[in-house]
Amino acid sequence: MISNRQITIIRIIIHVVALLPLVVLIWDFTQDNLTANPIREVQLRTGATAINLLMLSLTCTPIHILTGFRPVLSLRRPLGLYAFFYALLHFINFIAIDYGFNFVFLREDLFEKRYAIVGFIAFILLLPLAITSIRRLRQRLGKNWQRLHWLVYPAATLVVVHYIWQTKADIHLPLIYGGVLGILLAIRLPVVRKFANQHFTWLKRTPR
Repeated sequence: MISNRQITIIRIIIHVVALLPLVVLIWDFTQDNLTANPIREVQLRTGATAINLLMLSLTCTPIHILTGFRPVLSLRRPLGLYAFFYALLHFINFIAIDYGFNFVFLREDLFEKRYAIVGFIAFILLLPLAITSIRRLRQRLGKNWQRLHWLVYPAATLVVVHYIWQTKADIHLPLIYGGVLGILLAIRLPVVRKFANQHFTWLKRTPR
């Protein structure tokens, strides 16, 4: 059985891995190594990191369902918060750096660019999830906190749609993300859980 020390080590690794893209981004910025279009490069990097971390947070529950490994559930919150953090950087770069808080141009582009609309909606859905991750708020909300966090599923779906629509050339990678998300959500369905419990018992950890 995994020890508390091992769980702590895993959490430390997650923090390091999640912060590494930001460290690299800052380093590349100081070294003037963000390509000929640094604003777009920041947008691409923060967006890619956000969706990767969001997918990882959504992977925790399926791992628990398939293997019975409960400690993995404690990793959902930090992964989800880091995903929101990079989504926030992605959003700030868009409205502050790219558009300079020019809301006239922003409003025009939001109506013209459908990927911007779904991306904004996804961000709005993720915002209350990040805010209510604070322990005191979770305790106050009680069971309503769990109901509220169902918003992560439509938010993740919109994130993938945002990725697909903003990709101008090869959309194979965004479609792969869509397929992975579909699998991660399908495993949560009661009928799939029942099937997994019946046919994937060999994945369950044997307690000592």
